[in-house]
Amino acid sequence: MAVSGFEGFEKRLELHFSGDDPVFNMGLRQLPFDSLEQILHEVQCSVVSAVGNHYFDAYVLSESSLFVYPTKIIIKTCGTTQLLKSIPPLLHHALNLGLTISSCRYTRGNFIFPLSQPFPHTSFHEEVVYLEDSLPNHLCYRKASVMPSNITAHVWHVFSACDQTPLVHFPPSDLYTVEICMTELDRTQARKFFRRPGDGKTGDAAGKEMTEIAGIHKINPNALICDFAFDPCGYSMNGIDGDRYSTIHVTPEDGYSYASFECVGSIYDDEDDEDGGDGDDFIRMLRRAVQVFRPGKVSVSVTTATTASHRLWARVAGAMEPLGLKCRSCMADEFPAAGSVVFQTFTARRKKTGECGGGGR
Repeated sequence: MAVSGFEGFEKRLELHFSGDDPVFNMGLRQLPFDSLEQILHEVQCSVVSAVGNHYFDAYVLSESSLFVYPTKIIIKTCGTTQLLKSIPPLLHHALNLGLTISSCRYTRGNFIFPLSQPFPHTSFHEEVVYLEDSLPNHLCYRKASVMPSNITAHVWHVFSACDQTPLVHFPPSDLYTVEICMTELDRTQARKFFRRPGDGKTGDAAGKEMTEIAGIHKINPNALICDFAFDPCGYSMNGIDGDRYSTIHVTPEDGYSYASFECVGSIYDDEDDEDGGDGDDFIRMLRRAVQVFRPGKVSVSVTTATTASHRLWARVAGAMEPLGLKCRSCMADEFPAAGSVVFQTFTARRKKTGECGGGGR
């Protein structure tokens, strides 16, 4: 394990808002780009690429991703960013648009280099205190939880706060969010995310090449991909498919290699289709994403507003087992008015030639 390096494990913040006819008025998507840049400046990151459609805007950041919907914003940042410092300016700008925060969820894994993290991310306790102080009092249903596992490097931290309207704001009742964290990436796969010295390519062009070489474009063939390659290594991608997003971030350095995959699914996606197929896009996407990196250790968090998360854990295990990954732990927790989280960890059944230890971008 390296003494110091780039912190791959991301911090993730999801805020939901309510207001008068926000969808018709575009809501948060009306925020000027200058305002977004100011918010990201507080976090210590910037926009490097962007794409959007009728439903939302997706930004690749210098440290991970930003998604802006009319009434929802998701910011996911890695490295030594100060993600929670985005909350005060976000609440201010939303209020100017006639929007009031209705829920907040903050999640992260275990930092590889915790001593390198700045305030307010030096500990989960400090993060919770900062969140409690930053959020308005009407978010009265609050809970902080640390979800352990049998793999000490993979622990899940969750903070949730909601107003008095239960199970409405995030996620919608039929949707779930999947967050996958992968460490000890296969070295051969990790090398695909290093740029050739002096390649003369832009980050966008090099990113597109990595997407093709690594097979990331096959994870969801229907998605429009916005990708970016960092110099000398590292990769980020946002995918947009209708009103759903997916995102991948990679830190390929030997000793602290890391990759993450996040997507949104619906419990109805997994029902049998009329043509007799199993309709299981969820399982296929998970398998394809993990196969890209062939990790030694994996954690999967599934968040949903219904009890579907308890049903999905078996499907997650079913997706991982054929890849040679054995389930080592499974834990579930409920969050008042905000749904449930199931957290699972997996390890490779045997060490393969070409694997390395730890990290992400």
